Amino acid sequence: MMAKPANFFDINGKLLCLNDRVAVALRRLSSGESLSAVGDALGINQSTVAQITWRFVEAMEERGLHHLYWPSTEEEMNEIKSKFEKIRGLPNCCGAIDTTHILMCLSSLDQSNKVWCDEEKNHSMILQAIVDPEMRFRDIVTGWPGSVTDSLALKSSNFFNHAEVGKKLNGTKIKLSEGIELREYIVGDKGFPLLPWLLAPYQGQNLSKSQVNFNKRHFATRVVAQRALFKLKNTWRIIEGVMWKPDKNKLPRIILVCCLLHNIVIDLENEVPDGMLLSHHHDSGYKQQVCDSTDKSASTLREKLSLYLSGRLPP
Repeated sequence: MMAKPANFFDINGKLLCLNDRVAVALRRLSSGESLSAVGDALGINQSTVAQITWRFVEAMEERGLHHLYWPSTEEEMNEIKSKFEKIRGLPNCCGAIDTTHILMCLSSLDQSNKVWCDEEKNHSMILQAIVDPEMRFRDIVTGWPGSVTDSLALKSSNFFNHAEVGKKLNGTKIKLSEGIELREYIVGDKGFPLLPWLLAPYQGQNLSKSQVNFNKRHFATRVVAQRALFKLKNTWRIIEGVMWKPDKNKLPRIILVCCLLHNIVIDLENEVPDGMLLSHHHDSGYKQQVCDSTDKSASTLREKLSLYLSGRLPP
């Protein structure tokens, strides 16, 4: 598992075996404790803790990337769609997207750190994730400064480019009524643009009954992504608190590995935990972003879908 074999010892000179080194790395990633605190608890120099943890990250990048992938078969995607539909009846849904902030403590005197300052005046790095109904990460974007909006991060991603040209979300369409088909799509909150392949909720006060009904179904479905991010941060606490002057080149790789570990845990579980028991407040203190970008054809399709779900769309 650990790349680049090397000898590591505890403070008593005992050679640390592979299992010991993996345990050290997992303790560091899951506890969120400082290098010195982990070292003191395990009887290891903090520099050794840092080296072991980074070797583990490199090994996971080399050998564990297959645990985070977009479904490549129609059979697997149909299973995802079926499980999403069972939540609150949204048909042909392939994923839920959301964004969270990884907080950092950076010097305000360094002008180059200004770009990392987000709307809440925190220094942060974002993680944007698309998840399946079992809270498994299927696509992630990280490394962008917290000042980047959800919408911009999405539009700068490979997933966006692939969806726009039909390389993603291009599977089976379903018929809503005569002449009206619903393509594959993902769902996201109002911080994301309304697109033919990304359905955001209705905004405003004077919504029709069918629009209110759609929003309720939409929220119950997309909250899966929020709970996944809460579970990620709650389990791998190295990215849950405020990180002290992290290496901003290494941090995206640490975030990726935490996502890989999150998926591995789900794969190993005999039963998926009840998502209703998980909080969805993964970004405490952050206001909801709002994106006003609306694709006209997507707006029409969303309205047709809301009428269909309310039983008001002619056959």
